Amino acid sequence: MKAVMIVFNQANTERVEFILDRLQIRGYTWWNNVHGRGTETGDPRKGTHTWPELNSAAMAVIPDEKVPELLDCIKKLDAINKEIGVRAFVWNIEDSV
Repeated sequence: MKAVMIVFNQANTERVEFILDRLQIRGYTWWNNVHGRGTETGDPRKGTHTWPELNSAAMAVIPDEKVPELLDCIKKLDAINKEIGVRAFVWNIEDSV
């Protein structure tokens, strides 16, 4: 099992939900109003007057075999509009209850 965390500009909310639904990833945790800034070229997302945009994040624990397809979808979504931004990070899950 792998944990995949997807961090994205809130403008991509419906697209991320669509990807999760299309890949039949039902179990996930969602955080709204996530502040941050991309490591390479991303502008800050702080929900302030100066930096009004915000991010959201979703994390799902999925079977190893679903990871490549999910990452491919996220990569394609990011290619549509690089300025909006979406990133995915993968961790091994050792155990769960």
